[in-house]
Amino acid sequence: MPRRVLVLGAGGGAAINLMTGLGVALPGLVVVGAHHDPFILRKSTATRNYLLSSADGVDEVARVVRRERIDLVIPSSESEVKRLSDGREALAGRLFLPAKAVIDLCHDKYELAVALARQDVPVPVSLPVTSTDSLDAVFDKLATSRAWCRVRSGTGSLGAAPVVGPDQARAWIAHWETARGIDPASFMVAEYLPGRDFFCQSLWRDGRLVLVKTCERISYFGGENSPSGVSSLYSLAKTVLDERVVDVSSRAVRALDAAPTGPFSVDLKENEDGVPCVTEINAGRIVMGMTTIGSIGAHDMAASYVRLGLGEALVIDDPYDCPPDYYIVRDLDTPAGVFHADDIVDHFAYPEA
Repeated sequence: MPRRVLVLGAGGGAAINLMTGLGVALPGLVVVGAHHDPFILRKSTATRNYLLSSADGVDEVARVVRRERIDLVIPSSESEVKRLSDGREALAGRLFLPAKAVIDLCHDKYELAVALARQDVPVPVSLPVTSTDSLDAVFDKLATSRAWCRVRSGTGSLGAAPVVGPDQARAWIAHWETARGIDPASFMVAEYLPGRDFFCQSLWRDGRLVLVKTCERISYFGGENSPSGVSSLYSLAKTVLDERVVDVSSRAVRALDAAPTGPFSVDLKENEDGVPCVTEINAGRIVMGMTTIGSIGAHDMAASYVRLGLGEALVIDDPYDCPPDYYIVRDLDTPAGVFHADDIVDHFAYPEA
């Protein structure tokens, strides 16, 4: 009987990319989709799709698992990872997730930075905001006027911007409190990191690194229209072969759990000395930016994730499988393009002078 997986967030970009990749890499796999939004679910390419009544709890998910004889449930967003993690007892044997304590810690970027710093993992100096009145003391401790102000949870650089001094940070936080109702205590302020922007996707089983790929973000969706100029959603990225990024990312994952299991995506940015520092970790899923990149190399990331999640003893001699200099170009309403550096400029015709 073919193995069967349930992909949450079906119809969304991350889920569609994941399903497409799995269809190529694991053609015998049966993919079922589920989402609580009927408009998004209508776009799903799954064999069968289930409309959930809400984005909370796992009771409906468990019913779909039983009805469809699902072997593995796959989240495609941070909220879905948290949902499955909190309800993991109802889905025992159907999940490939890190420990609940690890997932909970990664959902608070400040607490994560504190935990990693204790283990000597490079992170930006980070301080909590208790109120807008506390910002003068925060900047005194940072001993610099330029800093990164952001909401401690969420994705897509929520509430993130570079700020200069406590007054600018105070105005930025006050704007978010007024416009979006976000409590100032939900913010943090961190050392500003000026260098290159990386992300590292890895798969682990019982403390063993199984597969890892690394990329550098070059430009961003909507970057020119946002105060920060950056986002976790890149419009242009390239594969890189950088042992520093793998080393810091692996140290970070092992600092969270001595025997990590599941997928981990680590975001890193270089400080003034060029040291890659961990800015956040998405534990429990393959991030959308990797669902296209993951097929580059000898070992497909999504297929390897499913094989591990189904209990296969996957062993790869060299886990760092990331041929460099492949560029990934993304735009709204178009498929992503993947091109090697040698196949870009020589591909065009040029007007005569």
